[in-house]
Amino acid sequence: MPKLWNETIETHRDAVRGAVLDAAAHLVAGQGLSGVTMSAIAQSAGIGRATLYKYFPDVESILVAWHERQIESHLAELTRVKERTEGVWEQLEAVLHAYAFLSRSGHEHGDAAVVRLHQGGHTGHARESLQAFLAELVRQGAAAGAFRADVAPEELAAFCLHAVGAAAGLSSHEAVLRLVNVTLDALRPTQPSDAGIEGTHSLGES
Repeated sequence: MPKLWNETIETHRDAVRGAVLDAAAHLVAGQGLSGVTMSAIAQSAGIGRATLYKYFPDVESILVAWHERQIESHLAELTRVKERTEGVWEQLEAVLHAYAFLSRSGHEHGDAAVVRLHQGGHTGHARESLQAFLAELVRQGAAAGAFRADVAPEELAAFCLHAVGAAAGLSSHEAVLRLVNVTLDALRPTQPSDAGIEGTHSLGES
């Protein structure tokens, strides 16, 4: 089969897939998950149900694909935020602020079930890439002495994602800022005095 023909078919498939995900997002924003059915998605995307089933077996698979696309979009935006910011602490601060407001924006345009989907246990390649992106930022900061080094960067990155993801349920801009600041405080290097105080308590309790 000619290369141009293959590329044309692939472009068509990408276009149909994108239209399906856009249709699902539109339905969720307007009606919540209760309004998302295979028939409604097919109609909104302008394709037949038979064609839709060639791409996705059910609604859940469409929503998961939409979720993955959202995370990929977030990662691209966070990368741009990092690249235009200087300093390891400032970079992570800017990235976490951006992620918090992206999470909150997504919550405002969906319902509680959509929020649970975004916070669900399934972890695709996009979310793994997002966590790896944050882990590298933390690793660089720890090497520069800006972040604590007593916890693995991957663990701190996972902590950041879960902590800042709670911004989805917050009602105000100020609350989001407070949440990010609390998360960042947890990444500060452990002070020797803190260790001494903990040791004193341990001795007193023994």
